[in-house]
Amino acid sequence: MNAPTWPDHLLSLAEWDELPLDSFGHYELADGVVWAPPPPTPHHQVARANLMVALNLQLPSTLGATQDSEVVIDASFPPTVRAPDVAVMSKSVCRSDEPHVDASEVLLAVEIISPGTGRLDRILKAVEYAGAGIPYYWVIDLTPPASLTTLTLVGPEYEVTEKATGLITLSEPATITVDVSKLTEDDYVDHVRRAR
Repeated sequence: MNAPTWPDHLLSLAEWDELPLDSFGHYELADGVVWAPPPPTPHHQVARANLMVALNLQLPSTLGATQDSEVVIDASFPPTVRAPDVAVMSKSVCRSDEPHVDASEVLLAVEIISPGTGRLDRILKAVEYAGAGIPYYWVIDLTPPASLTTLTLVGPEYEVTEKATGLITLSEPATITVDVSKLTEDDYVDHVRRAR
């Protein structure tokens, strides 16, 4: 497989939308620069899928969870577009055919740390998501013991509201039960149903 040819200049949002990126990669736009995060491991992908399904079973009927949706963090030049592992937004936005959604439409962004993304997920994306006004941000670290850190936007910054390594029931952004220690298990969704 040939490596993609990257543009030699900072991209505008319109240029990003027109960029012919291959469907095998996962790309983001950081201050106008195309960035390819490390590919998620199978472990990461299972956790992401399990979390999305479990959230969709527990969220109110007006909300939905998606994975890898492009979220415009800053549309001004040079723009930033991120693709959280999981994002919660209104059902109407989930059903949209738009190539990306504005950060103002996102209620919760979730990042699952991969090798090489720890500082990005814990620090830079927390600053970006807070600056874009996303009310809730979760960071999941699958390194044993797996952990979930929940953050809530208070003023211009996030404050840590919960840290968990096992089963936890959260009240924001909705009543949601998560067992981060079992996120990669085949029967995770059934486990969460039983725990509720």
